[in-house]
Amino acid sequence: MPLYEYHCQECGERFEKLLRMSDDAKAVRCPACAGASVERLLSSFATSGKQSGASSAASCGPVG
Repeated sequence: MPLYEYHCQECGERFEKLLRMSDDAKAVRCPACAGASVERLLSSFATSGKQSGASSAASCGPVG
């Protein structure tokens, strides 16, 4: 089940929603105000740890 992030255009609430493939994405409502004017956002994922100039892919070993 994908996790989507939404923004309510009526009250400004940001929330996340788990949707199954069979769920209707158009039926998502704001949990704060029950508004139907919600916009799905592009979520960014967080990375952990500090990168000190070296690529994190370099620690995976040789490619090819």
